[in-house]
Amino acid sequence: MIETLVVTEPPPFYCPLESRPHPRALLVEQRAVEWLRTCGMCATDAEYQRAVGSRSVDFYGRFVPSAEDDRLLATALWVYWGFAFDDARCDEGALSTRPAEFNALAGRVQRALEAPSVRDTTERYVPPLQDIADRFRSLGTATQFSRFAAAQRAWLSGVSWQIGSRALGRMPSLDEYLAMRLLSSGGEPTFAMVELALGVEVPAAEMHRPAVRALTEMAIMVAALDNDRHSLHREIGEGQDINVYNVLAHDSDLSAQEAVTAATGLRDRVLTRFLVLHEQVSARASLELRTYLLGLCDGIRGNVEWALRVPRYRAPDAGPTGAERALPVCVDAPSDSTRGPVPAPSVAWWWDDLV
Repeated sequence: MIETLVVTEPPPFYCPLESRPHPRALLVEQRAVEWLRTCGMCATDAEYQRAVGSRSVDFYGRFVPSAEDDRLLATALWVYWGFAFDDARCDEGALSTRPAEFNALAGRVQRALEAPSVRDTTERYVPPLQDIADRFRSLGTATQFSRFAAAQRAWLSGVSWQIGSRALGRMPSLDEYLAMRLLSSGGEPTFAMVELALGVEVPAAEMHRPAVRALTEMAIMVAALDNDRHSLHREIGEGQDINVYNVLAHDSDLSAQEAVTAATGLRDRVLTRFLVLHEQVSARASLELRTYLLGLCDGIRGNVEWALRVPRYRAPDAGPTGAERALPVCVDAPSDSTRGPVPAPSVAWWWDDLV
């Protein structure tokens, strides 16, 4: 673990994308908070307060600022659920270093999402998830729900991969980490909900194009690496040491400051490629695909701005007042303008000629 990363000054965020919060997020949040109080997911008042403190309506409202209230509520409820499940069953608790036991639970949870007839009273996260799934089925199409279910399955598989690495006490290579982080970060289901929240269905012929898949993965990666940056104080304090900084330091024998610089440059190169490819694909896209691609942009910027405000990512010394963290603002120029793919074969294909 690189203890000095706790005091390393983070660089500003390169993000030349528009900030677009949802105009009715506070009203929808009131409904979400009541659901949290009654859904049975939170076993203690501390868990309830932590869930409320995730401000998941504000978070997801920034991904889909034009969503109708009921659609924003339904999708934001999954974000509340996802944060709570991740904290209790993935990052912390008895299963966080027991991959076999986690896999068994993950299978039960995934089947409960997919099959409304499942009854599992031994896992308190199952009934709330099934309530959310019912909302998704009533609001969305079969295709939208199927895409989301597959995305949640991908997330759980990535978490299993990460828990396995943690259980072995091994630090993955940069290439393995980036492939794992694409899944374990939760970006797959989060971005899959854009269609549900906005009431659009991208035609399969467009959604499954390599260029659109690359854009989705790049949006996930940028947000995931940003979350590594936001989580640094929290994860160092909790002993969770698989993050891009420690991976780079271990993989390339870098100092703390060198690891921060390298991670920022890598992330900025991915975002630069995303912006170039986004412009190329959008020029030939249907209205449904353009709406989805705008959701990717809103999600990248929204994730940055939400994390600056949320208690979840507040440094331990931020004080009890609840004030927003004083992190650097977004800037319009990347820290690394190197052209060409980053040094990781699992994601290098993003730089292929995909249009």
